[in-house]
Amino acid sequence: MKKLTSLLIIALLLLSSCGSVPLTGRKQILLVSDQEVLASSLTQYSDYMKSAPVSTNAKGKAMVTRVGKKIAAATEQYLKSNGMEAEVRNFAWEFNLVKDDQVNAFCMPGGKIVVYEGLLKLVSSDDELAVVVGHEVAHAVAKHSNERMSQQLMTQYGAQILTQALSNKSAAIQKAGSTIYGLGAQYGLTLPFSRKHESEADYMGLIFMTMAGYDPNVAITFWQKMSAGGASVPEFMSTHPSDATRIKDIQKILPALNKYRK
Repeated sequence: MKKLTSLLIIALLLLSSCGSVPLTGRKQILLVSDQEVLASSLTQYSDYMKSAPVSTNAKGKAMVTRVGKKIAAATEQYLKSNGMEAEVRNFAWEFNLVKDDQVNAFCMPGGKIVVYEGLLKLVSSDDELAVVVGHEVAHAVAKHSNERMSQQLMTQYGAQILTQALSNKSAAIQKAGSTIYGLGAQYGLTLPFSRKHESEADYMGLIFMTMAGYDPNVAITFWQKMSAGGASVPEFMSTHPSDATRIKDIQKILPALNKYRK
């Protein structure tokens, strides 16, 4: 009887913690509050920025800020226009270019966007940079970090004692956050999202960049350039879709984006 009651409580807790992703409508389990996620991510981000070598490339910094602000504004407008004004309060946008040769970028929960100089070497226009920034913003809007942290909590503690884990979850969240964000000693790594999250961020990111007035068709040539940049990890071993899969999926999405153009 005690076991059955415990399972019932867990089931009710999971049901009450369900959310849905904007634009896709996919259901997700979010066991961690927005406030806890933002507090944890801000700590990670602040620690990273204290040691990150900020770029002195004025042109590149202006480009990152320009593209970031346009996509952030379009994203907020979408949220406000679709009854999600409360979500806008979770974002305090910030845009940084750091001196690092890695071809990379990330957006922390709360809208803290970082682009590496190495990425700009492959970017030939604002539109191409918008492909990346839109993708990273989508991760934040879709609350992928929260979802991953929730998954880790469930895995770490197991369904049987989930209620105990959540009754005192601050320490657990800090531990989960350190794993999910991956910005501590090994800063510069993209968030280790699943292929499902990556594909979802591609889709949402293309919509956000289109809403901001950028051309989503450049995503094909951009990812082709990324693919030609070096050897890739086999898809079944990676948290990201293979370049070929990503390009194929984007080609399917493009015709449906016309309705989002200004």
